[in-house]
Amino acid sequence: MRRAAVVVATAVLALAAVAVSSAEEPAVPGEDAGARPPMPDLLSVPLWKVFTRLDRRTRLDVHDASGRDRRVLWPPNWRVCTQYPAAGTELDRRTAVTIGVVRKGETCPHRVRTARR
Repeated sequence: MRRAAVVVATAVLALAAVAVSSAEEPAVPGEDAGARPPMPDLLSVPLWKVFTRLDRRTRLDVHDASGRDRRVLWPPNWRVCTQYPAAGTELDRRTAVTIGVVRKGETCPHRVRTARR
């Protein structure tokens, strides 16, 4: 029963992403078909919203930012801590978006900076 619920929930998320991405396509087929919107600010956004905010053609790499190398199996349980490229950057066909996530309720890891003297 649990596996069936996961499959149903995944299907619902996939349908929602398709509905949003198809609604964002240009109304006129020849109108700026190759242009992509700039990179949105995804920091602190739930991971499942990332799929609806990026163009469906964008390559996306998601990894565990905590350093524990956990698998991200259920997007609603994760939120974004890091993103590359930065918000506002123009995306093209070759740009791959890299997202670092942690589980909800966890804090984002911060790199310790050492002072130069």
